[in-house]
Amino acid sequence: MTQVLTAAVALLSVVVIFLILMHSGKDAGLSGAFGVGTGEGSLGGGSLVERNLNRWTVGLTIIWVLAIIALVKVS
Repeated sequence: MTQVLTAAVALLSVVVIFLILMHSGKDAGLSGAFGVGTGEGSLGGGSLVERNLNRWTVGLTIIWVLAIIALVKVS
């Protein structure tokens, strides 16, 4: 059980880091390279994409925290 939770936390960590880097900050950031938030590109309108990116980031971060708590309780 510990190995499964450890693998899940490691995978979620990478995904959450990637999602955070996709957010646009003061300057375009990494998300500008993929057309997120500009209204251009293959992803369509920027505001809907940014909202969905925020939802995914918050949702997966909550799952990440819960997985860490479960890992601490199991070990």
